[in-house]
Amino acid sequence: MQAALAAMAAQTILLSPSPPSQFSSSLRHPPPFLSSSTFHGSSLKLTRQSLTLSVSAATAPKPLTVVAATKKAVAVLKGTSAVEGVVTLTQEDDGPTTVKVRVTGLTPGPHGFHLHEFGDTTNGCISTGAHFNPNNLTHGAPEDEVRHAGDLGNIVANADGVAEATIVDKQIPLTGPNAVVGRALVVHELEDDLGKGGHELSLTTGNAGGRLACGVVGLTVPV
Repeated sequence: MQAALAAMAAQTILLSPSPPSQFSSSLRHPPPFLSSSTFHGSSLKLTRQSLTLSVSAATAPKPLTVVAATKKAVAVLKGTSAVEGVVTLTQEDDGPTTVKVRVTGLTPGPHGFHLHEFGDTTNGCISTGAHFNPNNLTHGAPEDEVRHAGDLGNIVANADGVAEATIVDKQIPLTGPNAVVGRALVVHELEDDLGKGGHELSLTTGNAGGRLACGVVGLTVPV
């Protein structure tokens, strides 16, 4: 009987909860592998990283395809004479520039037509300077390899004094370091000899004579 009572007492002691002091201590000092801050910090870091990668992948901008718009410019030609006109310039991407010319009030026949260096008309067409010549070459024809960039040849007036022409040229871009915007187009009194006339001015001006009208090249308003 006494042996049975002793066994029951031992079982009761083994099944009894830990003293409050020991339980509180275990909560205040949990084992390292059960540390709440260590466990949750590691889990939160991984979760944020995964979330960042997911959001970045979802919101990453797609590569943009830039479509270059057509560039356009215009010059209104005026002078001290009755000569006047309008010139439009158009360039697609990095291709050549198309120049459409209409000038009235000319004497019938060919007239030199050039792009000059400066868009300065404070002293009329004289202050536009020399032909635009960024490569420091001699004067020539538009199709020559050796030419000023501003050498656009001749426009030809009909019996009514009207000259209309379309010129396509790769040396007068509307953008870039050699852009013609802000420079001036000039129509001359005489025919341009294209550098082949043997005159002392052939290799500089084509001996094209005086400047009848000029206009500064400016960008047009986008449509």
